[in-house]
Amino acid sequence: MALPVREQVTYWGIAAAVFLGLLWFLGNVITPFVIGMAVAYFLDPVADRLERLGLSRAGATVAITAGAVVIFVAVALLVLPTLIQQAISLVNAAPEIARQVQAFLVERFPTLNDNGSPISRTLAGIGDTVQSKGGEVLNGVIASLASIVNVVVLLVLVPVITFYLLLDWDRMVAQVDRLLPLDHAPQVRRLAGEIDRTLAGFIRGQGTVCLILGIYYAAALSLLGLKYGLVVGFTAGIISFIPYVGAIVGGALAIGLALFQFWGEWWFIAGAAAIFVAGQMIEGNVLTPKLVGGSVGLHPVWLIFALAAFGSVFGFVGMLVAVPVAAVLGVMARFGIARYKESRLYRGLAALEDARDGSGKDEDAA
Repeated sequence: MALPVREQVTYWGIAAAVFLGLLWFLGNVITPFVIGMAVAYFLDPVADRLERLGLSRAGATVAITAGAVVIFVAVALLVLPTLIQQAISLVNAAPEIARQVQAFLVERFPTLNDNGSPISRTLAGIGDTVQSKGGEVLNGVIASLASIVNVVVLLVLVPVITFYLLLDWDRMVAQVDRLLPLDHAPQVRRLAGEIDRTLAGFIRGQGTVCLILGIYYAAALSLLGLKYGLVVGFTAGIISFIPYVGAIVGGALAIGLALFQFWGEWWFIAGAAAIFVAGQMIEGNVLTPKLVGGSVGLHPVWLIFALAAFGSVFGFVGMLVAVPVAAVLGVMARFGIARYKESRLYRGLAALEDARDGSGKDEDAA
């Protein structure tokens, strides 16, 4: 006999409280394990495919780990220093860019030259605000990365944890499946399958789309010769998980910078715009249909709220677990709504009439 609903809610509530308590008290201690689990989950389909091609699980894991380490080292040595340098340079150049914007507008709208006008005061303060706030954000990010993701985590713990998790991933999943309560195992498996499809669509699918777009935008803008093209493209790629926002923000920033750098050379300005138009066409017609497929079940607003809430309460590790938790809550909410619509609370008299009709049919059949 299954447990009453009240007891089930109690047990699941205790499990959720323990999970949140571990996030709160352990914090940075479990960060490498969370990162390793996320990377292992991302790479598990690759390992499965290599196994189908004839490699053993250990051989597939070794091959994937070696390739990932090579790629990470190359990015850390070749791309990351330039990215940080351009980001700092862009923040420091913000006041000068704001002054150029003001001069450009004053030349065409002389009334803005009045120092007492609200628009003039706003333009004068934009650059200094961006510089101060942007500098604080960059310093905070760099300081956080330095304290949370230290050299030991990057070079030793995360690869080792990822290796062992990836090696035993299928075995761990099978072991967890055997521990499911027998009365609820089929339902739990169905919900877990929905959660896995949601996470696979977002983390594996949308994450790959963001990575490809970030590389494309950064490389194309750099080849165009745009200053700060690497950081603009990287930023546009990161926020591309929100539909159209990455292209709009990145395109506006790239075109704005191109106007100042290439003023009069309209082909370069048009080229910056064309890069983002082409990126949107590639994303909508090729990348998203192939890598993400249908709806991943995570609304952008819900995802942004989860990232902000968990990041604010639990810090960096909270942001890492925000997407899986959002996926679980989303699937559970849809399951709860479906059960609610089947209940007498929702259907009211219609449920009683269906029950009566069913009992009448049973009597007639007898």
